[in-house]
Amino acid sequence: MKILRRLLLLTLLATLAGAAWNYRDPLISLYNSHFGAKRSAKDKIKPDPKTYEKLRGDLEMRRTVLAQRYARARTPREISNVIIEAQNVLETTLPKMMRCWLGTKYDFNGHCKKPGSGTIACGYFVSTVLQDAGFRVERYKLGQQPSQNIIRTFLPRENMHIRSGLSYKKFLDEVIARGPGIRIVGLDTHAAFLIVPQEGDIRFIHASGGPPQCVVDEDRYNADALRASKYRVTGNLTRSADLIHNWLTGADWPTKE
Repeated sequence: MKILRRLLLLTLLATLAGAAWNYRDPLISLYNSHFGAKRSAKDKIKPDPKTYEKLRGDLEMRRTVLAQRYARARTPREISNVIIEAQNVLETTLPKMMRCWLGTKYDFNGHCKKPGSGTIACGYFVSTVLQDAGFRVERYKLGQQPSQNIIRTFLPRENMHIRSGLSYKKFLDEVIARGPGIRIVGLDTHAAFLIVPQEGDIRFIHASGGPPQCVVDEDRYNADALRASKYRVTGNLTRSADLIHNWLTGADWPTKE
């Protein structure tokens, strides 16, 4: 009986080992998605102020050209075409600008103006990126606001979606169902960017006070702050025609308090 049990145990171990080998790629991918990104974020990703400045300058030139076309537009179709192009420009460029900040150290009182030039807090990360993208905001004042006030600065209450106590999966399902765009998301004590692309899953880009305490770009599996929060409010910046109008025309954005 002992020999039989040993043979059965060896057979079971061999079967498990074979299964693990056959599924090694997805298992490795799963491990990396949960642990690898956090472990390597601070070690491998460095702030990129040079690319950031180029992106900022290029975006301002694009905004100027689009603003001229917008001023000349007369028909609803011409106006709509410029707004859609402006949306596409922002949705392409803003995430690239955000990612130039990756690895910039977090501090609750941090308010550096350029990637890697000091420390940055979550609200200041949002306000600084938007200011450098051509939104005429009060960077310091806006960065000090609760997350809901940051969103209210750009969007009316009816364009905000507030959820309390909703499961993480249901929240993400709702966000994705409402369509693509670049959103500001406010949590219990946090503000961040939530990107929903045309294809693919969400990205959560923010100045994280948790490990590794720097600006990070997280997928749904690693977005611990987004998952843990009981309160979530979102506002889609790039799919608001009024917001695009104000961006194109260089309007001021007084901070809501």
